[in-house]
Amino acid sequence: MASVQSLSAAVHQRLAEALSAALPEAPGADPLLRRSDRADFQANGMLALAKQLKGNPRELAGKVVAALPANDEIKEIEVSGPGFLNITVADEALLRTLAARAADDRLGVPYKEHPGTSVVDYAQPNVAKEMHVGHLRSTVIGDAIVQLLEHRGETVIRRHHIGDWGTQFGMLTQYLIEHPHELDHESDAAAGDGEAAEGSAAMARLNRLYRASKVLFDSDEGFKQRARDRLVLLQSGDEETLALWHKIVDESKIYFQGVYRQLDVEVRDEDTVGESAYNDDLQNVVKDLEESGVAVRSEGALCVFFDDVKGPDGTPTPLIVQKSNGGFGYAATDLAAIRNRIGELKADTLLYVVDARQALHFRMVFDTARRAGWLPEDAARQLPFGTVLGRDGKPFKTREGETVRLVDLLDEAVGRAAEVVREKSEKLGLSEEEIAERASQVGVGAIKYADLSNSMTRDYVFDLDRMVSLNGDTSVYLQYAYARIRSIMRMAGEGAEGAAHPELPLKPAERALALHLDEFAETLAHAADLYEPHKLAAYLYQLASLFTTFYDQCPVLKAEDGAQQRENRLFLCALTARTLHQGMALLGIRTPERL
Repeated sequence: MASVQSLSAAVHQRLAEALSAALPEAPGADPLLRRSDRADFQANGMLALAKQLKGNPRELAGKVVAALPANDEIKEIEVSGPGFLNITVADEALLRTLAARAADDRLGVPYKEHPGTSVVDYAQPNVAKEMHVGHLRSTVIGDAIVQLLEHRGETVIRRHHIGDWGTQFGMLTQYLIEHPHELDHESDAAAGDGEAAEGSAAMARLNRLYRASKVLFDSDEGFKQRARDRLVLLQSGDEETLALWHKIVDESKIYFQGVYRQLDVEVRDEDTVGESAYNDDLQNVVKDLEESGVAVRSEGALCVFFDDVKGPDGTPTPLIVQKSNGGFGYAATDLAAIRNRIGELKADTLLYVVDARQALHFRMVFDTARRAGWLPEDAARQLPFGTVLGRDGKPFKTREGETVRLVDLLDEAVGRAAEVVREKSEKLGLSEEEIAERASQVGVGAIKYADLSNSMTRDYVFDLDRMVSLNGDTSVYLQYAYARIRSIMRMAGEGAEGAAHPELPLKPAERALALHLDEFAETLAHAADLYEPHKLAAYLYQLASLFTTFYDQCPVLKAEDGAQQRENRLFLCALTARTLHQGMALLGIRTPERL
């Protein structure tokens, strides 16, 4: 089915045509239509236009009204104040539009006209290290952006740029040479049943390996030298060393997958492309940058300098592509990844969901790639996110001052959610298995929504008490609104989907809900265009709030004016549920049928 034009878009088009007719000297002028508290919509484009043309805005507004042909969308329009237009739409047109949305599997949401190919770089854990609270935002935000872009019909290539290469792997592989059974699964008493236990056991094995090898590296000069020699073998492609390295990487992936499953995020093996994947191109990166003059040697290192990047003492701070000892840092790998993503993957846009504190690094990397001719102007963008804070307003840490493990955070959220679900479950008669399933959906959803409902650039306070509350701007509030609608529809029985009756007048709470439902497609487009999932979260919270008001003021199953009004209200319920379900899914949040 073709996309459905929203009523606001239809009204905007009517006003734009009337404005062009009233003022031919300003073709294509924007009436600047927006939602309003005084009416359904307000257009204030006449003020700026009249000022530009040195005219009277009220007179211009009057001319626009006079030029407006009879139509089905606008019920009432009046000139207000210095030249605003207050517009009330017809109930009949509103319900017709919503009926068209309901008839479409995509709720009338169009595909993007000219979709491109985007590479989204997010969820970047490090091999042989535990994922912590710092990995939460990249994963959750990146996943939501991927869902939004894919829903619009864009080709999205996911890239999980894991840290799987570097000096510590000489230490780890050498230890495995000397202690070959350290990663044996059979030796781990913690290994239990299920995916979560498997991931936990994998991390336990990796922790043992890392701690034991680090103790030896710090205390035994002979082992330290053997580890350094082993790193050279790894970097030169020695088969035995590579096999051990693969074993460590594979073990880490088992752990990663356990965490991602708990976080309810899909991370596919083919999308996990670590730093090591670009190793063969690093010498070419160095050669091309040096030959083109983009990078120069400074104290033995290959550097790229920038006029506006200086240290505290005023000396230039370069991007170091190759160290003086011949080693490579993050910059070289990031540049090789750009060459691959633009050259091989044919991406139009590169998006990096990375901590805001890395903004300078990525600005320098992007500028270097553009100077080298590898990156088109405006093709790459960092989507920086702020820090997760504790209630004290400081970066979230354990009581011992250590970084909080992500699995501990998820376990605590699910445990807290279980208390809420169990309290509500007495009326529903849920089994322990059902309580556990809903607790996972509520707890993980609470963490995701708390993150996604904030602008990503802002820091936010991690407060589980607030996150799992049934009141306020939380995912539980949205999930409960959805479950309440599903309960109404179960009680309605046959014909639960209802039917739109455009001939019926709407009560104020019905109109408010209907007008908001009509904004869904435009909200998704706006959130995707700006890469801002919080705009969708804000829309869904407002939708749940408007439904609550509607539910309180407009009886559904016992509608006061008969069967048609009951069907009409059931129709609004059903469309609200579908919109909540679709919107929450795009944020990666489940919507339980009963709660």
